[in-house]
Amino acid sequence: MLKLIHGADFHLDAPFGALPPDKARQRRAEQRQLLTRLADLAEEEQADLVLLAGDLLDGGQTYQETVELLARTLGGLGVPVFIAPGNHDCYDPRSVYAGTAWPDNVHIFTSVGVESVALPQLGCVVHGAAFTTPQADRSPLMGFTAPADGLRHLMVLHGNVEGKGRYGPIDRGDIAASGLDYLALGHIHSYSGLQKAGETWWAYPGCPEGRGFDETGDKGVLVVTLGERREDLTARFVPLAGRRYEIVEVDVTGAENAADALRDALPATPSEDICRLALTGQRDFAAPDLNALAALAQPWYFSVSLRDYTRERRDLWARVREDSLTGLLLRSLKERGPDHELAARFALAALENGEDPYP
Repeated sequence: MLKLIHGADFHLDAPFGALPPDKARQRRAEQRQLLTRLADLAEEEQADLVLLAGDLLDGGQTYQETVELLARTLGGLGVPVFIAPGNHDCYDPRSVYAGTAWPDNVHIFTSVGVESVALPQLGCVVHGAAFTTPQADRSPLMGFTAPADGLRHLMVLHGNVEGKGRYGPIDRGDIAASGLDYLALGHIHSYSGLQKAGETWWAYPGCPEGRGFDETGDKGVLVVTLGERREDLTARFVPLAGRRYEIVEVDVTGAENAADALRDALPATPSEDICRLALTGQRDFAAPDLNALAALAQPWYFSVSLRDYTRERRDLWARVREDSLTGLLLRSLKERGPDHELAARFALAALENGEDPYP
């Protein structure tokens, strides 16, 4: 049996530009704690090796304490670690990867062409490649086939399966033809589930911690176990994030005011998460004061923001007596009974050039 940890897209030292400067600084410090949790997981699982599929660093500005902690933590794992630089942390002579003295157990792939490292003590070979520029329009898997030599063949890459862009597009046919036992991928920030092309298993673990409201929910890494037979491979998702981004819908329909609706939606106890509260529904009161509502919700979250998607309730049949096309249409639908109310809402929206049903 062979057990590995597969992680990707840590984006250490991300700017967190949507947060106030003090909280952005705090979030970067918290990101570094992901490395400690990664090390704890590797020890707990007694992993044989660690594969990190690119964008460990966000690339805009990398702080020295981050580089030192990364090298020290990976060196302390005591097992082989393989890094395939991605489009945010591409390898070049001026990169952190080139300018840092890495521990002996850490191997960083430095070429767009596939490199291979044999680990005879584990009965496997780890293949990988690197982004050497922020964009790459050719798949490193193209034309690659692992030898049928009785060893387990693993690969770690940063790329986009079936992507048509310039971030390492990878065709499923190339995965199927690769002869790999497992392809550890990075670039997509959500967990893909364990996939298979031909006889090759592959997966994206997603990012281990969200950085915005397009990365909500649990985030983490994979614990991958290879059994004696190729078909026995399993992958288990392990949450690693200290904080989550969450979007909570607050329906104000029927509420006397927005504050009452918001209080009903707040958690029972304060949360460590970063939350966006989305006000929805039809209201019978004035437009909500978002600043006041944010102040009400702030003690319940690490950070909170609000969006107002509510609409003022209007009388559906207010124009029924008009001598107009609208009045004629409404009279016709109202005479047909309450079952035609929804049709009236859509009809009014269409007449007013609205996209959604009339409120």
